[in-house]
Amino acid sequence: MTQHSRNTPQFYLTAPSPCPYLAGKEERKVFTHLVGERAGELNDILTQGGFRRSQSIAYRPACEGCRSCVSVRVIAKEFRPTRNMRRIVKRNADVVSEMKIAAPTSEQYAIFRAYLDSRHRDGGMADMTVLDYAMMVEDSHIETRIIEYRRRASPETKSMNPRPQVGGGRRAGDLLAVALTDVLGDGLSMVYSFFEPDEAARSLGTLMVLDHIARAQRMDLPYVYLGYWVRGSRKMDYKGRFLPQERLTPDGWARVN
Repeated sequence: MTQHSRNTPQFYLTAPSPCPYLAGKEERKVFTHLVGERAGELNDILTQGGFRRSQSIAYRPACEGCRSCVSVRVIAKEFRPTRNMRRIVKRNADVVSEMKIAAPTSEQYAIFRAYLDSRHRDGGMADMTVLDYAMMVEDSHIETRIIEYRRRASPETKSMNPRPQVGGGRRAGDLLAVALTDVLGDGLSMVYSFFEPDEAARSLGTLMVLDHIARAQRMDLPYVYLGYWVRGSRKMDYKGRFLPQERLTPDGWARVN
C-alpha cells in the first residue's frame, strides 16, 4: 500500500451544499489538511493562492459556474482610513487590544455564544459548544494568536470582571471583542472575529480590521488577509471598503484603489 507523507498535501472536494452568502446558490470546497513540519509553510503558500484556514484544514471555494468569492488582502503600508473609519477609532478610544497566545477562555466563549445567537443563529456554527470553540482556537499547527479587545481599565482596576448580566452595562476591563489571527510570512490573516452584540454601535468589526492593519504596519508585514469578499452579500460586502487592497483573479492578485 502506498503511504503519503504528512508533508505531502492531498486535496479533496466536498459535496454540494447551500451557499451561505448568495441565496439559491450551491457551494463546493476543495480542501487539504495542515499537519506536519511544513504546515506553516504550506499555509502561507495556500493563503497566497486564495485558501482560508479553519482549524487544521485549508479550503477554498470550488463552485461550478460561480466565482463570486474573491480573496482580499489589504495593502497595509499604503492604507489610509476614511473619515468614517477615523470616527470609529475615536468612538472606541476607551478600547485597548492585546495579542496573546491562542488559548480559549470561558469569557471569550460567552461573547462568541452571544454573537452567534444574535448574528448567525441559522449558520453552520450555531450549535458550537464550548469544546467546539476550544478546538477552533487550539487546533492549529501554525503560528496563531488571539487578540482581545477590552474596555480600558483604570489604574485602580486590578482584575477583569466577568461578562455582566443583560442590561448590566459594560465596565472597565470587560472583554468586548476577539479575533483569532494567523501570523503569516507576508501578513496577518483574520481567521475569525466576533464581538459583544449589545455593543454593535461601536462598529467593533471595523475596529478590529483597522487594528490588524496597524499591527501589520508595526510588524513590517505587507498585507492583512480578510478572507472572501462577495459582491452582493451583506455579510461580506464591507471588506471592499478597506483600500487600497488586492483581489485575487485568475491572472493573479490585482490592485484596487
